[in-house]
Amino acid sequence: MIQDISPHIYDNQYRPQPPEKDSIALYYEGHGILLKKTQEGIIFPRFRDLERLNEEIYQDYIYLFTIDEERYYLVNEINRERLSEFTLENTEVFRMAEPQFRAFAGITGYQLFNWYQSHKYCGRCGHTMKMDGKERMLFCEECHNMEFPKICPAVIIGVTDGNKLLLSKYADRAFKKYALLAGYTEIGETVEETVKREVMEEVGLKVKNIRYYKSQPWSFTDTLLMGFYCDLDGENQITLDKEELALAEWFEREDIPVKSSRDSLTNEMIMKFKNGEV
Repeated sequence: MIQDISPHIYDNQYRPQPPEKDSIALYYEGHGILLKKTQEGIIFPRFRDLERLNEEIYQDYIYLFTIDEERYYLVNEINRERLSEFTLENTEVFRMAEPQFRAFAGITGYQLFNWYQSHKYCGRCGHTMKMDGKERMLFCEECHNMEFPKICPAVIIGVTDGNKLLLSKYADRAFKKYALLAGYTEIGETVEETVKREVMEEVGLKVKNIRYYKSQPWSFTDTLLMGFYCDLDGENQITLDKEELALAEWFEREDIPVKSSRDSLTNEMIMKFKNGEV
């Protein structure tokens, strides 16, 4: 999965020390990120690459994290050279970009970028939020409100019926490949209850024997994904929620039309079942 970057080491401990010329600068505009594509993979600009037109970047930055002791920072509102080798690319590039540890850095930085962008002002009194010097937290000097990065819990659900796995396709989304059922956990609900509710809502089926598989940070949607397998409980007749899904089908293990890919918990769970490992 995208976060499996060993032997590289990701460290998200908050260390707001000043950047150096060789520190990595992550710059985002909407869904775009500034990078360079090469035959060896993606490359992010370093502060030395941007400083000529952006002297203020050594004062206007946010520390993000380190990978292998290399520091990554968020920079804002930079001037870009018209013929620069660094170009804005959609963050979807990180689903397949190499090297994998850079892709993980880019999409994780994007999650933090979105959080900072949406918390410039206090949600309680409207005053400007300030950065804390010791931990990743924003606070309001006026009403003392504190904000920490929020992570949305969601479930990925592999519904099985003997040698069959239930696959679906989303309705009205850019992602058109087969996937597993999924959904966000609601207030006052356990993740196991989320599994039961989402399966019933999306395909009208009851499930039992819910068992946890694995989790994944999924920064594309600010989500912590938790994967579960469960068994069909009763009839297998599907009642499709057409607002959420374009289709849902049962597939015999050997007929599953999905190939292995790197990025997602969904794909790993499908392939585990397809290969007889579940």
